[in-house]
Amino acid sequence: MKSVLRKDPFTGTVFAFRTKRADRLKLIYWDGTGLVMVYKRLEDQGFVWPAIRDGVMSLNHAQFEALFSGLDWRRVRALSARRPAEAE
Repeated sequence: MKSVLRKDPFTGTVFAFRTKRADRLKLIYWDGTGLVMVYKRLEDQGFVWPAIRDGVMSLNHAQFEALFSGLDWRRVRALSARRPAEAE
């Protein structure tokens, strides 16, 4: 499996598969005790799918949560925080 997917399945990497219409999503990941498969189908729309480069897509945790919820993951941005001028 590692040679086909080019990632180690036992490191927490989530493997995502979708249908052509992008309305169904299948996830496979290792939770430390076994492989977990999750299947989700959206009723009214399709998932907004990120660009895939060399067979791999990359999302941070917040973007992944948005994708899985059926939201547009491209609108998820990390909050920027300024360093305080002095400690209290």
